[in-house]
Amino acid sequence: MHTVPRSEIVDYQTWTDQRDNRLEAVLAIKRTRRVHVGPHLTFLFENRDTIRWQVQEMMRVERIVRERDIQHELNTYNELLGDQGDLGCTLLIEIDDPADRDVKLTAWLDMPQHLYVELADGSRVSAIFDERQVGDRRVSSVQYLRFPVQGRAPVAVGCSLPAHTQHHVLTEEQHAALTQDLTA
Repeated sequence: MHTVPRSEIVDYQTWTDQRDNRLEAVLAIKRTRRVHVGPHLTFLFENRDTIRWQVQEMMRVERIVRERDIQHELNTYNELLGDQGDLGCTLLIEIDDPADRDVKLTAWLDMPQHLYVELADGSRVSAIFDERQVGDRRVSSVQYLRFPVQGRAPVAVGCSLPAHTQHHVLTEEQHAALTQDLTA
């Protein structure tokens, strides 16, 4: 999957003018790439369209206009896509109650090392995670992951953490979306 080039990014005012016309399309793209694994884990597999949207939204919200700041956002979000043949993903650990969230995020400190995608042959590919998002005491509720699947679309996503073992088989639509992203 190729990264989003600077030439595809417009200034925040132009984006604001175009945003409403593009919203439904990006929501549809995200819908097929959003995978719920158990009650607390949501994997959002990223592609060029979702990354472009994120960069444009950051520029709009933060009113970013300096070229170096735009490039910083682009570099940061493009990093999520990983290398050719990888799947990039944002993981949201969703726990509404703040007290429960603190307890679980502390107990799940090792969770990033237990996240995987499963391929059609039954093999599992572990996540590569950003170690800056895991503290000494607890894991962050938002994780940026890459799965080095070497161009092979997964058929399932899961977590093997003993305290939170979960496994979700992808729908045909989800599998097709990830296959499309890997062949784009």
